[in-house]
Amino acid sequence: MKLYPALFALAGLAYAGTVTASEIAPDDVKIVDGAVEQPLTDSPGDPERGLVSFTGRKAGNCLACHYVESLQDDYQFHGEVGTPLDGIADAYTAAEFRAKLINPKTELPDTIMPAFYRTSGFNRAAGKFDGKTILTAQEIEDVIAYLMTLKD
Repeated sequence: MKLYPALFALAGLAYAGTVTASEIAPDDVKIVDGAVEQPLTDSPGDPERGLVSFTGRKAGNCLACHYVESLQDDYQFHGEVGTPLDGIADAYTAAEFRAKLINPKTELPDTIMPAFYRTSGFNRAAGKFDGKTILTAQEIEDVIAYLMTLKD
């Protein structure tokens, strides 16, 4: 499935900041055996919105560390620090992606990947971020939906 980033940027801006009626709070999430089986929201993830969060420099900014070949023509400055993500959906389940996005340090304590759905326990975080997550519960589910499109 080809996703057209420019077309979805406006949709992402319109969507930003909305909260679903029911979501799991960061402190209530339990990572078990490297996975979080239950989605964080009642609303399914949307891969097009997920792409917006994945590539957004003020959102997930995943391309700062990860390379995705299918995005190289539309986005500059792919990172080389993180795992290349081409075909990654063949290696992980949505539940495993959810755990990695919520708090990758659970399994890889030395990783520099941030915890996208935590509100405490950070080192050197600016005070304005106290009690806030990097991504919302819905944005996590949307990024997972996008990652699930990255198959070989």
